[in-house]
Amino acid sequence: MASSSLSSNFFIILMAIISSTFLPNALSRSLMISSLPHSQILNVSKSIRNTVEVLSPKNKAIKQPQQPFYSLSSSSSSSSAFAVSIHPRSTLVKPQHNNYTSLTLSRLDRDSARVSSLLSTLHIFPTNFTRLDKSVQTEELETPVISGTSQGSGEYFARIGVGEPVKDFYMAIDTGSDVSWLQCQPCIECYQQTDPIFNPIDSSSYNRVPCESPECLALDISGCVSDTCMYQVTYGDGSFTQGELATETVSFGNTGSFSNVAIGCGHDNEGLFIGSAGLIGLGGGKLSLPSQIKATSFSYCLVDRDSDSSSTLEFNSAGPSDAAFAPLIRNSKQKTFFYVGIDGISVAGEMLPVPESVFRVDDNGRGGVIVDSGTAVTRLQTIVYTSLRDTFVKYSQHLPATQGFLLFDTCFDLSSMKTAKVPTVAIHFSGGKALPLRAENVLVPVESSGKYCLAFAPVDGLSIIGNVQQQGTRVSFDLANNLVGFSRDKC
Repeated sequence: MASSSLSSNFFIILMAIISSTFLPNALSRSLMISSLPHSQILNVSKSIRNTVEVLSPKNKAIKQPQQPFYSLSSSSSSSSAFAVSIHPRSTLVKPQHNNYTSLTLSRLDRDSARVSSLLSTLHIFPTNFTRLDKSVQTEELETPVISGTSQGSGEYFARIGVGEPVKDFYMAIDTGSDVSWLQCQPCIECYQQTDPIFNPIDSSSYNRVPCESPECLALDISGCVSDTCMYQVTYGDGSFTQGELATETVSFGNTGSFSNVAIGCGHDNEGLFIGSAGLIGLGGGKLSLPSQIKATSFSYCLVDRDSDSSSTLEFNSAGPSDAAFAPLIRNSKQKTFFYVGIDGISVAGEMLPVPESVFRVDDNGRGGVIVDSGTAVTRLQTIVYTSLRDTFVKYSQHLPATQGFLLFDTCFDLSSMKTAKVPTVAIHFSGGKALPLRAENVLVPVESSGKYCLAFAPVDGLSIIGNVQQQGTRVSFDLANNLVGFSRDKC
């Protein structure tokens, strides 16, 4: 009898623990879902107009943010805040395409190469290289960002100052890379860029990095020529840059500057970087710009890639107070990427029936979800994507379906509509917060005739929140507290 009583008490206690642990979470999520809009309105007319104007040959003046910076107050008492502007590439160089379909094909081709590049980094173990052409010898920050869509690259560009006296360059921003670099004279091979190519001879603050320096030793791939550290960065699409590693003064508009920042001076640069002078690495590794300037946080807001507007890239700023924060997860096997804690996804208020484990990093460092500024279309594990697509279609019976388009298998003909009601897709973060995506983040035009497609795609392994889903949202990386924040309409 005593044994039976003990078993009964144990069962009651166990059920109480389970109830107190899981029921509040389930109730909280249910309340969160019920508070989200089940649908949102897509302005079809405006969107189609943008697809025409982005191909316009007339030159437009680059628009700066109406307010230069989102916030000049620092998020830390020991660090200053800095900012630069960000623009879509189409405001720098007009796309060389006859129609929007051609531009879309170019963008998607570049995006596929980008995803392949990210996935390849999870399987590559770099080794030092030694064969290089000997001719290679001879506080809060914010800057504008420009989108690199005109050449199909999908990147956004920030206006960064380099050297003393300072010279400004449009450089692609990339949360999936650590090494910052720019094209340098003399060129063995250089692609076309908007600004004049940087000449280190003209800068008094330019200093080559010795081979045994900590910066050189932190490179994944490095070499040594006459005690000068040589760097090489390769990308999965076949693009690469190589040259000498140097330290330089990097400036953020009129908000401040940092000296002795390690940056690659690329004399041999080939690939799909056209338009930009180089790349700013915003990843989580030792050589990334945030790491080198010891930033406690940074944030950016990516404007519509078909627009001529701009926003800002900010360092150490306080950021929006209404952000939906999620855990920033570090992967010991891949320190560059910023992983975010996600519990699930809902469509029109219905949670997708997928296990939370599909969003997690496993013990081998595989899987998980990263936030990436360089990838355009969000990639989800196949089981998640299939569920999202099927649920979206269920709530989109009022939209006329049409045939797919390349990697997009779910498309609609909205040519007869001025506006369209689109089921809300929301990302639910670990910790209880959620981000309902705007209609423009969910359905994107692929033709100027009114064909729109669901802007998600399946992938095996690593899931990626791309810049199409980030557009119009300020993404804040709180490095000091390991949080990622998302604030809609804070560009």
